[in-house]
Amino acid sequence: MLQHEQSHGLDALDLAILRTLQANARVSNLELARAIQLSPPATHARVRRLEQQGYIRGYVALLDREKVGFELLCFVQINLQRHRRETVAQFRQAVQAMPEVLECHHLTGGFDYLLKVALRNRQHLEHFLLNVLTQAPGVDRLQTSLALSDVKQAAALPLGEEA
Repeated sequence: MLQHEQSHGLDALDLAILRTLQANARVSNLELARAIQLSPPATHARVRRLEQQGYIRGYVALLDREKVGFELLCFVQINLQRHRRETVAQFRQAVQAMPEVLECHHLTGGFDYLLKVALRNRQHLEHFLLNVLTQAPGVDRLQTSLALSDVKQAAALPLGEEA
């Protein structure tokens, strides 16, 4: 086990539970218990503890973006006009309310924020940029890139992998 994993309070069984749930969050408690070779009640208790301690934040179904009608995946780099606490807080709050935004990351370097955005089509993109995103508090400039194809998409963290 890596040193940083030990420092986070996860033992080998916890990591096995997390790896299994990342691969299949719908696994039954009995199947999970068998996979990690622990009793079902002990497995259930560990999963609940991992949830309560925030290691497991939730469970989701991963959808095929295009099959449900979101043809465009965009990455939008944003600079804010001013970096005052109030402006940053207002911008972040506005982004939280935008359902199109799948992810928002605060960056170092040339841009302040990077947004991953799912949109239905070109018209949706235009509306989002002109009527939603540029209207958010503090936005100074933005640069949008369209993803042409998905080379790799992963939601699972590489738990237990050597660095």
